[in-house]
This record gives sequence, C-alpha cells and structure tokens, in this order.
Amino acid sequence: MPVYALGDREPTFGADVFVHPDAVVIGDVTLSDGVSVWPGAVLRGDYGSITVGARSNIQDGTVVHCTQIHPTVIGAGCVVGHNAHIEGAVIGDDCLIASGSVVLNGSTVGSGSIVGAGAVVTFGSTIPEKSMALGVPAKVREGYEVSTGHVALNVDVYVENAKFYRENLRRLDR
Repeated sequence: MPVYALGDREPTFGADVFVHPDAVVIGDVTLSDGVSVWPGAVLRGDYGSITVGARSNIQDGTVVHCTQIHPTVIGAGCVVGHNAHIEGAVIGDDCLIASGSVVLNGSTVGSGSIVGAGAVVTFGSTIPEKSMALGVPAKVREGYEVSTGHVALNVDVYVENAKFYRENLRRLDR
C-alpha cells in the first residue's frame, strides 16, 4: 500500500486497519482501530492533520485533505461514501457522508447526521446532530431526525469487508 511520510509528518495506524493497495495515505494521518480505506482513496495530511475514528470507512475514490487552519476530523463509526471530498472539516461520530458529496473547510457535521449524495456543505457551515443535509448548497431537511441504525449496519459490513480483504486479496499480474 502506498503510505508516505512527508518530512517529519508520518501516518499512524491503529489495530486492524486496512488500507487497500491502491489507496494513498500521506503525512499526518491517524487511522484509528478498525478503519478501512478503499481503492482510489487519497488521505493527504500535508498542511495539517487528518484523524479518522475507530471503525470508520473511507470508500473508493474519496479525497480527504486538510489545511493549515482546519484539520480534518472524521469521528468513529462513520461511512464516507464513494467519491466524496472532505477538506478541513469536522465530522461527528456515526455519520454518513454519502457518495459524491463535498464537505468544505471550517464546516462541522454533527454526530449521527447524513450528508446526502451529491450534497455540498459549504465553507464554515454547521449541520446539527441527527440531521439530514441535502442539495447544493446543502440545507438541513426540517422535521427529519436521522436513525443511525443503517449507518451502523454499513460500518459492520465494511469492518467485515476489511477482514475478508486482508485475508484474501491477492494481485494477479498478466
């Protein structure tokens, strides 16, 4: 797997972390216990730090970056869907950041929330706990309280996927 130090900034991995061989982790990135990072994902902790909480998964094609001012923090038990982009934001525990969504610098997504597919959480926005944010720019869907059961189910599936991949993935060159 491509894991790089950048100067004195080095990634730190907890127990049972899975980083797919086609994902890239650079610099000041902390992956807590049971985190999985899937093909094509890039986590680049060059200007600041990136922290991913226990059992979270960063799915295919996702970009996670940070700035000198805004670190990126992704809580425990989170699902970051395919081709998402998180930059300099704080994501609470048990969140779903759905496929193709963008969460920008200085933003906060409260625990138990969903950022819908393709949504854009603009610079400095706050999504309250257990909310659903949809659209461009993302707006909270009023009167809707998120149940985190489906997020937890997806987290469990990806923890098992990581175990299966660690034990069974092998490259076939032709």
